[in-house]
Amino acid sequence: MLQIDLWKRLLIWTTVAVGLVLALPNLFYPRVEQYNDAMAAIELTGETPELLEQSGDWPSFLPSGLVNLGLDLRGGAHLLAEVQVEDVYAARLEALWPEVRDVLRPERDTVGTIRLQPSAANELRVRISEPDGMARALELVRGLSQPVVSLTGALSNDLEVRADGSDIVVTLSEAEQLATDERTMMQSLEIIRRRIDEVGTREPTIQRQGSDRILIQVPGIGSAAELKEIIGTTAQLTFQPVVGRGTDAAASPGVGNEILPSLDEGGVFYTLEQVPVVTGEELVDAQPSFDQNGRPAVNFRFNPAGARKFGDYTAANIGNPFAIVLDNEVISAPVIQSHIPGGSGIITGNFTVEESTQLAVLLRAGALPAGLEFLEERTIGPELGQDSIEAGRIATIIAFVAVLVFMGLSYGLFGLFANVALIINIGLIFGLLSLIGATLTLPGIAGIVLTVGMAVDANVLIFERIREELKTAKGPARAIELGYEKALSAILDANITTFITAVILFVMGSGPVRGFAITLGLGIMTSVFTAIFVTRLLIVMWFERRRPKTIEV
Repeated sequence: MLQIDLWKRLLIWTTVAVGLVLALPNLFYPRVEQYNDAMAAIELTGETPELLEQSGDWPSFLPSGLVNLGLDLRGGAHLLAEVQVEDVYAARLEALWPEVRDVLRPERDTVGTIRLQPSAANELRVRISEPDGMARALELVRGLSQPVVSLTGALSNDLEVRADGSDIVVTLSEAEQLATDERTMMQSLEIIRRRIDEVGTREPTIQRQGSDRILIQVPGIGSAAELKEIIGTTAQLTFQPVVGRGTDAAASPGVGNEILPSLDEGGVFYTLEQVPVVTGEELVDAQPSFDQNGRPAVNFRFNPAGARKFGDYTAANIGNPFAIVLDNEVISAPVIQSHIPGGSGIITGNFTVEESTQLAVLLRAGALPAGLEFLEERTIGPELGQDSIEAGRIATIIAFVAVLVFMGLSYGLFGLFANVALIINIGLIFGLLSLIGATLTLPGIAGIVLTVGMAVDANVLIFERIREELKTAKGPARAIELGYEKALSAILDANITTFITAVILFVMGSGPVRGFAITLGLGIMTSVFTAIFVTRLLIVMWFERRRPKTIEV
């Protein structure tokens, strides 16, 4: 007999209701978006009164998930950046100098004096005064090398050490350069992603292209220049020993030193040792705060390795100044008054509250390991996005109406049931997209339009099968039951193969292709659900009420 258990009916209608409620916020997009922005600001700052007034009148008990609009719909910024991986080689070799100096010092009787020499960016040159001790010096420096940490560089060392006259020349091995490139790209991707996430943008696209390029697309941001400002700020924090202080920026800093300007003191320059004691990479936290005089500042905390180095340095240099350097500017140069254990401290300066908050954000996000060169930048205006939305909306409406008319004319009352299921199907697609926080792009809209056409395929198979069963003089109830039973395998086979295609497109594709695959895959699931369960339930409810002796399909 044609019947559906009560618990199944309740489960079907509950699923439909939940899906439509999840889709509901998209009908009030600006209002819900304003509410979400206000809630995010409240969570970040803790300030509620004014922000609650800005949150709109969206009820807090309703879901507030929205389908995010992609760059081609919302407008935004597009950047293609090339990571200057060679910068990391120079920094790595520069940081190696103290280790080379320390390992050679006990052998001064053999190697003589040890002096750092001007070096190319991809090498470190150290001169010894006793050429006869070169073999011993090379042996000691080679002992600093470590195995390359990568699968491709297995059994290789990270350093290559050779003699050039009286100079020891240290370079990175080819295997280490490849491993360094990979680490640099992964770190750059993560830092860029964290910086963009910190400013609250929606669904950015940040992905690697080729060996040393990164594609960055951020919907909703004002311009490419604004995006460059967010991700291009290096926020490189270092703590460096102070060699001298003066007003002459053109003075020679000497080998191993550098001259940097003061941020607060106009015309004042500091001569600093180039190799920092601690860097921002060893920071684990940075939060905006206030100093003892009530001025905005930033509290920071190092990891155990950084805390140990910071503590050892302050213990050994009481009475000496040290510089806190941010992006090649000395923001503070206090004199060490006492040992500072624990790895915590405070950065003070002429900050506003906003500047201290921004500085804390940048420090938490970390320093970019290498510079970025922007090869391509585009700002996509919201007008273009609005045109795309309007074109997609018109296409969807035309496809939707055409399918509704076709089903109504072809299958009569049963076609109307299929149309109701189709409307529910569209609502369920947007409910699922909102639930997973998916991003809708133009190809995604194409996927929805395609789904509208495909959504009735299952119903067409079922209704045609019911027609065939009615020709064999079976009763309407039995014909409907057999129609669903015999069409089920064809429906599942057709949709499973299409769903597999959507999965392959999602896994193998990127960007727009994945957007199309997501909407297509979700549309397949919802269309099968509405055809097999919702349409059937509507027919069963109608049949139970009317008990017709004959039916026309």
